[in-house]
Amino acid sequence: MASTDAPAQTAARPLAVSIWRGKAKGGFVRYEVPRLPSQTVLDVVTHVQRHLAPDLSYRFACRVGMCGSCAMTVNGLARWTCRTHVAKVAAQGALEIAPLSNLPVIKDLVTDMSGFFDKWARARGQFSGSATRHEPFAAVDPGSSRRRAVDAAIECIGCAVCYASCDVVSWRPDYLGPAALNRAWTLVNDERDVARAERLAAVSGDAGCHACHTHASCTERCPKGLSPTAGIAGLKRTIAREPGPRRP
Repeated sequence: MASTDAPAQTAARPLAVSIWRGKAKGGFVRYEVPRLPSQTVLDVVTHVQRHLAPDLSYRFACRVGMCGSCAMTVNGLARWTCRTHVAKVAAQGALEIAPLSNLPVIKDLVTDMSGFFDKWARARGQFSGSATRHEPFAAVDPGSSRRRAVDAAIECIGCAVCYASCDVVSWRPDYLGPAALNRAWTLVNDERDVARAERLAAVSGDAGCHACHTHASCTERCPKGLSPTAGIAGLKRTIAREPGPRRP
């Protein structure tokens, strides 16, 4: 007589996770984490910190892909861990999680972002206007070519995924990097900004836009779907066309 009992479900095999521990001279430590439906890599890191290694250091904030603070290196590629599902990156049931490349490691998965933002400042990444609060708001034509160029690049949130993915940054640490140059491109096209010449001079040096080898790794990895490669190419064309002060 056939059994009417439902077949027993096989428990999912645990996920084998290797997480970087320590500073630059640290190493990977292996943990086993339960597999769960719709599990993200950030969920995995959080489970390890809450249940297995309470001294694990990592960053996160919004958990919904808005802040970029949870960026890490997952199986060799820089990603936002809150929007990276385990099912898409761990088909063989294994994960390797490390801090972002090209940035000094403070501890575990936490990197020092100060150099990254210092390069934004070196690229003159701050808006410089001439109007005061007593004047009318500037009217910018949304259909103008310069405004469209800004629209294509303005959504950067400074997560440093592009910076960590850039081969040129790895080769020459003085290179300003795709995020800083992308920011400079948005401001070069902002007709309200009055520091255009100084900004072009800042990004035209040996460590500026001409150092880019156009590998497009930054564009491929950008979680926002931006193309820093296109912005850097735009800076090169603008510098070639416009006379003005240039760094030697």
